[in-house]
Amino acid sequence: MEFMNIVMSRYATKKFDGKKIPDAKFNELLEMVRFAPSALNLQPWKIKVVTDQKTKELLKPAAFNQEQITSCSHLLVFCADPDYESLIKKLAALLKKSGVPAETQKMITDMAAGFAKPMSPEQRLAWSQAQTYLALGNALNGAKALGFDSCPMGGFDPQEFSRILKIPPPLVPTMLCPIGYAADKPMKKVRFAKEDVVF
Repeated sequence: MEFMNIVMSRYATKKFDGKKIPDAKFNELLEMVRFAPSALNLQPWKIKVVTDQKTKELLKPAAFNQEQITSCSHLLVFCADPDYESLIKKLAALLKKSGVPAETQKMITDMAAGFAKPMSPEQRLAWSQAQTYLALGNALNGAKALGFDSCPMGGFDPQEFSRILKIPPPLVPTMLCPIGYAADKPMKKVRFAKEDVVF
């Protein structure tokens, strides 16, 4: 499917048919998400995947009883990771393992450390959440490219999701992305004119 067709046909699905996405397709989607862009390649996110129906039923009240939570095949809980010290160490090890020249490794990790050092905890979380949206974008368009549907969801209680799913700190649930096969019909796309968004 051409990318323009993906963008134009993707929509926020409100109800899924409950059919399971094949494992191979789901793993393809995870690869698309894994290669999402991120500043300094720190990839400050983790994804909790929920497929158990009983767990989804427990989560539904913490997401304003939205039907997507329980009718989807897989529920992706995108969590921001603001622990930059750990992320930088992890990135350093990855760069070394990948054969990146030592001087380049040092340049990247020094830049990342210098970027993170003056940030407050609140700033670190906000930056990680902004990066997490990049990964979410890959999930939304990737799902449509693979032949299924999705819905970005910010309407939920992060603390309740953390409690129910036992998500450890410092990870913070930031966005939900239920995926599956749509059981509803998309509305006509309505967007501001190009002149309203480009100045």
